[in-house]
Amino acid sequence: MVKEFVLDINKKLAFQETQGSKGTIIAVHGLTGNHKTFYHYQKLLGNDYNFISFDLRGRGNSSPADENTSIFKHAEDLKTFINQKEIEKPILMGYSMGAYICALVASELEVSGLILLDGAGTTEERQRELIIPSLSRLRKAYCSAEDYVTQTRGIYSSLNVKWDEAVEEITHYEVRETPDGWKHKSEASAMEKDFNSFYDFQPEPIFKKIICPILLVIAYGSLGKRDPLFTKETYIETIVSAKDIKTIEIPANHYTLMFEKQEKVEESMLESLKKMRKVKA
Repeated sequence: MVKEFVLDINKKLAFQETQGSKGTIIAVHGLTGNHKTFYHYQKLLGNDYNFISFDLRGRGNSSPADENTSIFKHAEDLKTFINQKEIEKPILMGYSMGAYICALVASELEVSGLILLDGAGTTEERQRELIIPSLSRLRKAYCSAEDYVTQTRGIYSSLNVKWDEAVEEITHYEVRETPDGWKHKSEASAMEKDFNSFYDFQPEPIFKKIICPILLVIAYGSLGKRDPLFTKETYIETIVSAKDIKTIEIPANHYTLMFEKQEKVEESMLESLKKMRKVKA
């Protein structure tokens, strides 16, 4: 069940939460995603942990993004969420843009662990060439929700993502009816501003301030006929600057990392969580 958390009078976050006894994991999704992106990892961890995933502002059913939206604004939202809910030493899990956000917060608040799912490296111009054109689907109006889902399924097919009920549910949640037809819930202009803020993320000073254990997952698979979104070179500064980091590389691509069950990632995650729980204790 999706709940609502009020950050202040004009800002709310839509979130989903499971109950567990081993601590709290807060999961933060990517640029155009939503809380449902973590389907497989919530299924893995949701019975043992308080697993919280939420829609960043400007996505899903949360409030609109700020006019000057950025990863730094989203990090402030996450800090407010943690502080107002009085969550002590959570484990932060971030995917893609969410990894940047979680790293920022982990550099400022006391957390038990940080799980980075293909994100929080150095952003290059080639990423812009891959990301910005993909935002065009957010500007389009569709005849129906099914029209949007069908067209999105075609895009995912070109990215080697296997279509199943979970992916379909995630996709349905992205779209809403407007006077101009069915549209993505996110504004392309806001997404572009958020992406541009990646370039202001400096891994070295941020990771030097993070003292908790870190698990970094690098998904080196190609995006259909295109190169991977991030490469190991993307993360050199992150890896060198971090005090306590374990890195794994997997052949999945940036999207199949989330939309398909990844056994190697799950095994590494469970092993790393044992260490992170000791930090909390």
